[in-house]
Amino acid sequence: MADLFPSNTKKKNASYDAHDIEVLEGLEPVRRRPGMYIGGTDEVAMHHLVAEVLDNSMDEAVAGHADRIEIHLGTDNQVTVRDNGRGIPVDNHPKYPGKSALEVILTTLHSGGKFSNKVYETSGGLHGVGISVVNALSEELMVEVARDKQLYTQSYSRGAPQGKLKKAGAVNRRGTTIIFRPDTDIFGTKAKFKPDVLFRMARSKAYLFRGVEIRWSCDPSLLKGDDKTPAEATLHFPGGLADYLTSVLEDRETLTKQMFSGMVDLPDNQGKIEWAVTWPEDGEGFCHSYCNTVPTPQGGTHESGMRSALLRGLRAYGELIGNRRAAAITGDEAFSDAVVLLSLFIRNPQFQGQTKEKLATVEATRLVDQVVKDHFDHWLVADSAGSKTLLDHLIFKAEERARANQAKDLARKSATRKLRLPGKLADCSQSQAQGSEIFLVEGDSAGGSAKQARNRQTQAILPLRGKILNVASATVDKLRSNQELMDLTQALGCGVGSEFNIAKLRYERVIIMTDADVDGAHIASLLMTFFYREMPGLITAGNLFLAQPPLYRISQGTQTIYAHDDAHKDELMKTTFSGRGKVEISRFKGLGEMMPAQLRETTMDPRRRSLLRVKVASPGNDNLREIKETETLVESLMGRKPELRFQFIQENAKFVREVDI
Repeated sequence: MADLFPSNTKKKNASYDAHDIEVLEGLEPVRRRPGMYIGGTDEVAMHHLVAEVLDNSMDEAVAGHADRIEIHLGTDNQVTVRDNGRGIPVDNHPKYPGKSALEVILTTLHSGGKFSNKVYETSGGLHGVGISVVNALSEELMVEVARDKQLYTQSYSRGAPQGKLKKAGAVNRRGTTIIFRPDTDIFGTKAKFKPDVLFRMARSKAYLFRGVEIRWSCDPSLLKGDDKTPAEATLHFPGGLADYLTSVLEDRETLTKQMFSGMVDLPDNQGKIEWAVTWPEDGEGFCHSYCNTVPTPQGGTHESGMRSALLRGLRAYGELIGNRRAAAITGDEAFSDAVVLLSLFIRNPQFQGQTKEKLATVEATRLVDQVVKDHFDHWLVADSAGSKTLLDHLIFKAEERARANQAKDLARKSATRKLRLPGKLADCSQSQAQGSEIFLVEGDSAGGSAKQARNRQTQAILPLRGKILNVASATVDKLRSNQELMDLTQALGCGVGSEFNIAKLRYERVIIMTDADVDGAHIASLLMTFFYREMPGLITAGNLFLAQPPLYRISQGTQTIYAHDDAHKDELMKTTFSGRGKVEISRFKGLGEMMPAQLRETTMDPRRRSLLRVKVASPGNDNLREIKETETLVESLMGRKPELRFQFIQENAKFVREVDI
């Protein structure tokens, strides 16, 4: 066996011992790999720092302990976020004697009061890393806590405290203030906070929670050109998402006079959901979704629940009024063509990654679907005229889209014979048929190994799902509607039946490559039957082959030989491997179990492989008997009459020595 790690690939002085193991402590992991925590080091990631601080203040507001948040963008890229909540605890932490809870929260990853429901029923900060990440990635950070009528302050630089927590005197207010400036060593000197981005962030938070007032301000010198962002604004929206949707739509016409909106507490005090939906006449829809006031631009399970509720509601309403065409409506019309605002508050939500861009809580799909569906049904029935207009429009869009897709498919098929089958055909880069070959493999697993093992220049791979249709016993209509056979026919490009033209065959060799077991032999038989019945010219021209993958791998010391079947294995054990030494025998369960390098070496490399050419006698008086025998055999084994197969088994069972079951 060849050395998998040849000496010429090993690095010199590749010592590796305990001295090479680093242990990152405190906030050092954040500074080393900021992308893990905020998604990168560009301007988008830098704005995420503000979102982390703002989310903490919003959690206080949602919990009922704050009703006002201030956010200010100053010069020199400095941001201030202040709330009138309870204030971060400043007493000593029981686990860290001599350290205040404030310092622990700001300097320790995975610390905070949101890991249980004791302090916050619902919250956007769940991992205990938000404010500590902001601290780690800030050149300077100042925190002020007004608590118990006392003001406490502490300064930090790049995550490290610049002194102890100090008392700054008596105050007649409460809450937390965070003032920070991102570290230019991390984000560079050109990255700057954008007033319009921060203003939209603050405005969306105000829409998401009706009980909070957000006061926005920024230094006027930062507003340049045609920037319409106000220098100061008070953001408070008692109407919640309905107010937000009205402002987003501006003067766009909608299909219904009233939007579909509402806010409902979830069962068993699990949280609440708020939504606002409408369908603009121009069909340009979008979805802005949130969980615990955290935006989820990549969607997630709550969006899936909303999509399902709208689709099921529209189809059910169509059935209610006797409009069967409503069944044609898909999620594209029900959801993608709508303007959707969705806000979900739940306990312990699961997000994908620290940046929380996608909700992954499985239960959210069911909760949103059930709650919204009931209210959507009532909304549709309450306005029959508007609902009928909406339904007719969406049905028209669905049928129009289906016709467009069908026309696009027909145009694509007629425009080129080199049809790319999405997710299936991995074509070779060579354009001419001479010297090229296509491997027909069973399943995606084997297809994956074959794609890695192939020569991309000359070898194409077409995975086929399961056992294909037995064309010898199928009707013509069933054959023409079978997707696997359509894919195979389109990939080869030479047509079938009376339309077959060997000159249009896109590959010089068509190779059936199946597992070296009974199931693989059955699939190969079905494929050969298809070619024999529908493309006989492919066989008579000598273009059809069977690959010969090994069934066993036999190793002894440095020697490795592959055996094609049990007889070959037994022969090798009696000859090549009859000497002393431990012999290891591995049986391949299928092509998908083989490493790509092994598959290339044994089955796909033209220099080493063995292929069996599939042959049928050419028409002629001398071969007439042989042709008739072949036709009789195919009809007996693969045809529609089971009694012929039974007769064949009875007549040939006496010749069987071993049965592979």
